[in-house]
Amino acid sequence: MAKFLLNNFIVEEHVKSALLEDIGYGDITTDSICCGCEGKNFEVYLKTRTDGVFCGEDVFKKVFEVLSGNEVKVEFYFHDGDEIKKGDKIAKIFGPARYVLTGERLALNYVQRMSGIASASRKYQNIASKYGARVVDTRKNTPNFRIFEKYAVKIGGGYLHRFNLCDCVMLKDNHIALLGGDIMLAVKHVRENISHAHKIEVECDTISQVEQALEAGADIIMLDNMDVDVMERCVKLIDKKAIVEASGGVNLDTLEQIAKCGVDIISTSAIVANAPTLDLAFDYIN
Repeated sequence: MAKFLLNNFIVEEHVKSALLEDIGYGDITTDSICCGCEGKNFEVYLKTRTDGVFCGEDVFKKVFEVLSGNEVKVEFYFHDGDEIKKGDKIAKIFGPARYVLTGERLALNYVQRMSGIASASRKYQNIASKYGARVVDTRKNTPNFRIFEKYAVKIGGGYLHRFNLCDCVMLKDNHIALLGGDIMLAVKHVRENISHAHKIEVECDTISQVEQALEAGADIIMLDNMDVDVMERCVKLIDKKAIVEASGGVNLDTLEQIAKCGVDIISTSAIVANAPTLDLAFDYIN
């Protein structure tokens, strides 16, 4: 589905860096316990203690691949995007005990975080889909973990906003304030400097700003923290002349009313920043 986000070399470098942070100069607990039993294998299940959407199988495997050079084998019973239920066995992990035990926490950290985001994204998108709206993420990401979070949003059924600052122009209130609140001038400035391939989005707080953004020829108009009735008026005013994005105050309680307004996009940090990690664990096989 979204494997293009997880280029192998990027994932491997991220995992190596994470292992270096976690292990330091050695896993003194595991190294001590395994001293003298180098050939001993260990077998565990990856299980879930709650319902959700699984995500992160490739990254999970990569942890053990980097640690063991493929000596640890991971057999998945569920795959990215599959719904999992409390008690399900998601995968079996088998290999030298030293690598299984050393990689356990890091591998769990990846899939717990990614599965939590995928689960939240699915809840939101399932509501918005009934009204033809797309739920997208924001740049309120964990530093240096963005590709994994965006991948998880896609796996959960959500959609993506810009990847970084060079993807798309987004004129927010502070940018516009820098030019005295003149949206026309702000759009003119950026249009003179950007590539023809870039879209221009303007954040609007009022109907008057929406009118200015339309006149300036904005490609995307964000309705920021507006009441539902004002949003409805703005959607009618824009009348398909630009992509309409709603943002601010989006949660599971407000989402349906926002989607009913007829907006195209609903952006929210909640599907990433507020997503709880999914409760997954390693269970030893007797």
